[in-house]
Amino acid sequence: MRTGVVNLPLHGGSAPPWLFRRMARLAGEIVDALVYEHGQEEFLRRIADPYWFQAFACVLGFDWHSSGATTVTTGALKMALSPERHGLAVAGGKGKTSGKAPADILACAESFSLPSCKADELVRASRMSAKVDNALVQDGYQLYHHAFFFTERGDWAVVQQGMNESFARRYHWLSDRVRSYVEEPHSAICSQKKERSVLDLTALASRENRKVTLDLVRDGPSHLRFAQRSLLDFASGGSSPVPEFSLPRRHELVALLDIDDAGRKALQMAYELQPASYEELVALKGLGPKRIRALALISELIYGARPSWRDPARFSFAHGGKDGTPFPVDRDTYDQSIRTLQEAVEGARIENKEKYEAIKRLGRYTGNH
Repeated sequence: MRTGVVNLPLHGGSAPPWLFRRMARLAGEIVDALVYEHGQEEFLRRIADPYWFQAFACVLGFDWHSSGATTVTTGALKMALSPERHGLAVAGGKGKTSGKAPADILACAESFSLPSCKADELVRASRMSAKVDNALVQDGYQLYHHAFFFTERGDWAVVQQGMNESFARRYHWLSDRVRSYVEEPHSAICSQKKERSVLDLTALASRENRKVTLDLVRDGPSHLRFAQRSLLDFASGGSSPVPEFSLPRRHELVALLDIDDAGRKALQMAYELQPASYEELVALKGLGPKRIRALALISELIYGARPSWRDPARFSFAHGGKDGTPFPVDRDTYDQSIRTLQEAVEGARIENKEKYEAIKRLGRYTGNH
């Protein structure tokens, strides 16, 4: 289940090496304590919560919209998490590294002794979560970062991020309650900026559009070419064989109905495969955002199956911020936090829980004051 989307205004700065090393160490100790106290599944639930993830990034040394909060935090986790120590692994990353997620997953799944069928499911989850947020939620944010977290039992979460010219938007997924990749995969979406027009084909309101699109593809590319000619004829003032349909108030539709030669080949392949579901259709190679959008618009204009155009986004510092906001990182305090957590968890593991429980009581006390 996708649990959230966060929009982040961008500004410059990078994490210096001395801080990143500490981030990785502190992240490892926090996860160690979290897994010890609540288990691996709770870590996934928290990493899939956009609010908790943002708080976690702030504890590591970011302010709320600091550049790199997503990429550096997940990078620190990838360095810190140990399959042997935590029973957790991280695949993928930023830019070209995101494309290595399937290979990372298969390698770590082997170290966990997961059966090959389960490893294949994890690879599919990685690919589908990325494709859905890039092709079915068309909000103008191009994905460039994909981090896939999973446990030794095969539960998973995704933290991925897209960017436009002014903002970054982060998408969170959780495997716990996934029933469908293509319908309402999110339970909470947090965003600072709501876009005016977003084609959201995962919305419940888009269900009929998805059904009609699947039927169109099953009918074959020749049927689609006829539909395009009819719509272009209508747009140019000619007669239309379609007895009635409704046009939205947008003006860019005709240009978006064009399906190029490569698109027709992809649709021919889809027709020959006869996908059993919209999810299978979306998973096909060659059906990217442009072609999926064109199919959705044809389905709307000819058959009245309207998709959703609503943006699905609704909308403290512990150690300072890496760029000095709101104050510079205090290295001594940061190192002390690492040592305190390390000693507390080590003490708890040898049945000496007094110090660990004292930290919990202190946390409750400060939280109430």
